[in-house]
Amino acid sequence: MKDRDVKLSPEHPELDVKHMGRVTVRRGLAPMPPKSFISLRIDADVLEWFKAQGPGYLKRMNAVLRAFREASL
Repeated sequence: MKDRDVKLSPEHPELDVKHMGRVTVRRGLAPMPPKSFISLRIDADVLEWFKAQGPGYLKRMNAVLRAFREASL
């Protein structure tokens, strides 16, 4: 499917960064790979912005990184 084939409507708007943390992409029924625990240094203003979006900011950060990775392939 191409981007031009997608029909946007008020009920189905374009995906926004605010919704990234609520989206889970799964291909088929394959299990999700386990998460890794790391220590990561983030600029204070970036971290505060993610936290200001509400609970689940770590999930949203992971979703943004995953989206960047997918777009880079």
